[in-house]
Amino acid sequence: MADIGKQSASNVALPVEERSTEHQCWSCGDMRATRFCHSCGKVQPPMPVDFFSFFGLRRKLNIDLHQLEREFYRQSRKLHPDVNAQNSEREQEWSLQLTSQLNDAYRTLRDPIGRTEYLLKLEGRELEEQSKSATDAARTSGQQKKQIVPPDLLEEVFELNMLLEEARANRKLGEHDTDLEEQLVETKNTLNQRMNVLMSELHEAWKQWDGLVDRGLIGHTDRERVLGKMVDVLNRRTYIRNLVRDVNEVLEG
Repeated sequence: MADIGKQSASNVALPVEERSTEHQCWSCGDMRATRFCHSCGKVQPPMPVDFFSFFGLRRKLNIDLHQLEREFYRQSRKLHPDVNAQNSEREQEWSLQLTSQLNDAYRTLRDPIGRTEYLLKLEGRELEEQSKSATDAARTSGQQKKQIVPPDLLEEVFELNMLLEEARANRKLGEHDTDLEEQLVETKNTLNQRMNVLMSELHEAWKQWDGLVDRGLIGHTDRERVLGKMVDVLNRRTYIRNLVRDVNEVLEG
């Protein structure tokens, strides 16, 4: 899994200013200004841009994380509010806004799951709401959370829920069942193995997606297929991750 985000640098072309949409500097008029001007160094007003474009990247999923980190710190040094403390109030405000954008973009792109989810969002694809926050919100509102059990997990999930209910009942009664706990640990290990398999599937989908981007196949049916594959993998991964969380809560309780 450690290799998921550490990929070829083919998607990274720095410095960012040469890849991002440029405009005329408000201070000196240079036409090569982005977040800061090439000529005078002045901070520029924030412009709408997606996180990939913020780092001068195409919408590909295999990125060089070391290069991304270096670019993040390079921009941070220029945009940090302390660096612009002596500038005008509007420049200080722009600096704060741009630093916030930079942090959000970096935090999202450096995480393999966050990066994939963000790309899917840009492409208009929705994920099922399986998060813990969604569960808590559903309990508060009294509404039923959208949750689809993967077909191949139906029997396994049914058996797991029975084990969890038994374990919770034992806890209320102050009873301890070693065999039951061992079953839960074994089930958790199996689920973690499934998570590893899903990450491998996601990695393969990345390769397919990046290949389509390289060939410029925008709107091609293969793009929809790969996007659908990533949505399916992430939905399944989230569901299984939540099962692992439920097991851990019972074991640690």
